[in-house]
Amino acid sequence: MLTPDPRIVSLSSMLGIQVQLNQNPQSVSIQEGEDVSMNCNSSSKFNTFLWFKQDPRKGLVLLIALYKAGEPIRNGKLTAQFSGTRMDSFLTISASEMKHSGTYFCSGQHSAP
Repeated sequence: MLTPDPRIVSLSSMLGIQVQLNQNPQSVSIQEGEDVSMNCNSSSKFNTFLWFKQDPRKGLVLLIALYKAGEPIRNGKLTAQFSGTRMDSFLTISASEMKHSGTYFCSGQHSAP
């Protein structure tokens, strides 16, 4: 089972701006060999989107970092893209394998002022 974290992730900046990231779907079960996509939507624009997988032995493992909007990035069977609005991203796993089972997280980063 592939599981994006079902919680809403809230980030607060030094300026007191509240930013929310929502991941969908909250949970998904697929058969080995199927494709699956996860979305991350933000209430604010980001300069960078990051996708992580929770590893029981290593903690959070960075899968893909996205810096350019509209440009898909591949890492093996994983593909991620940053939307042109810079407010959302998706992660697709093609021809999934058992090793892809786990909990996935997205994160956004603003550049320093």
